[in-house]
Amino acid sequence: MSDAPTTPEAAHPAGPDGVPEATRPSAPDVAPETVRSTGEPERHVDRDWRRVSPKYIVVEIVGSIIGAGVLIAGMLIAYFLGNQQWALWVAIAVGVIALITIAFEPRRVRSIAYRLREDDLVFRRGIMFQRQVAVPYGRMQLVDITRGPVARAMGLADLKFVTAAAATAVTVPGLPAEEADRLRDELVALAETRRAGL
Repeated sequence: MSDAPTTPEAAHPAGPDGVPEATRPSAPDVAPETVRSTGEPERHVDRDWRRVSPKYIVVEIVGSIIGAGVLIAGMLIAYFLGNQQWALWVAIAVGVIALITIAFEPRRVRSIAYRLREDDLVFRRGIMFQRQVAVPYGRMQLVDITRGPVARAMGLADLKFVTAAAATAVTVPGLPAEEADRLRDELVALAETRRAGL
């Protein structure tokens, strides 16, 4: 039997890179929030909110300008042709309100977001009065994509989820067209899976 002293290097042999195996950090475990109780990774779960495209600000501003322009034009016609003094004041008020609305559009669009969770989709919007709606995948009866002329020119689309309860119908606006198509197919597959009880 050898009486040679045991060194730390002998007790913990080094690996190929010269680092003792006992001191080598172990591989990180998968985050618990991404693992099911069965050990399988979760799918269709967002840790963070997904926001709509910044291009949607342009769509909303153009819509506000068109709507305000039509009302102001109608009031000015009533003022000049019908000699209606009140119509001028209404036109001024509509213009002021339109300017205030346009100024808040970027912040309002940034407040629109959605999350895909394991069993439902959560949608939120609003600045002062924020609304959040959770739509279970198994309750979705129709997933519809709409594209207005301005949104289509910007490459955007709106995704609408229709359920049996009208109050839970949700429209996610301002999605890139490719993302809207992909999300529609994903949600349809999830809805069929949930309704089948799989």
